[in-house]
Formats: sequence, structure tokens, C-alpha cells
Amino acid sequence: MNKIEVGKNAEQLACDYLQERGLTLLQRNYRCRRGELDLIMREGDTTVFVEVRLRRPSAYVSAAASVDRRKQEKLIVAAQYYLLQHPAAARRPCRFDIIAITPDQGQYQIDWLVHAFEIQHD
Repeated sequence: MNKIEVGKNAEQLACDYLQERGLTLLQRNYRCRRGELDLIMREGDTTVFVEVRLRRPSAYVSAAASVDRRKQEKLIVAAQYYLLQHPAAARRPCRFDIIAITPDQGQYQIDWLVHAFEIQHD
């Protein structure tokens, strides 16, 4: 599999995992001028922006740690664009989650970091 197929499979795995836990998919691979959101889901009344990360166990940085401050800022800006285009979602609570996927002997270890980061106010 090439890198794009691996990424799509990881996103599908994450989507299935979250749907099994009661979340509803609103949009996949939302793109705007400033970035991309892997999954946009709803849990109850909350809009959930999900970043999916796949890392091998031998990777220097874990999947969750790879969502550094710079990446978080890009995700926040993309989410703001989404909310401008979807006023109903802008009136609901929102959060940023990370799904960290690590292959493990033919299986996948999935870690769901709920409310992984938030918008920093200076």
C-alpha cells in the first residue's frame, strides 16, 4: 500500500472506532485554504474535530505527540473556517480529539485522546 492508501485506511479505522462509540460522522477530509480536518463528527450536541495519526511503534515521536503546537494551530484555523461555513455547528460546543493508531503484530492499538488540546488565548 502507498502512503495515501495507508492514511485512508487509518482514517476509516478511526471513523469506525468512533462510530462504534456513538459518534456520528459529519464530514471526512474537510479542506480549506489553511489546512485539512481528517474527520468532523458529532457526539451529542458537540462538534468534534478529529486528527488521525498513524505511527509505527519504532517511530521517534508517538502518534499523539506528533500533533505539535504548529499542527494544532493549523487544525484550529481549519476548524474556524468550517464553523464560518456551518453556523449551526458554530453555536454548539466544539472540541479537538486525536485518534492515535499504532500497528501491533497485525492488529492496531487505538488511543482516543478526548479534548486533546484547545484554543490558547493570550
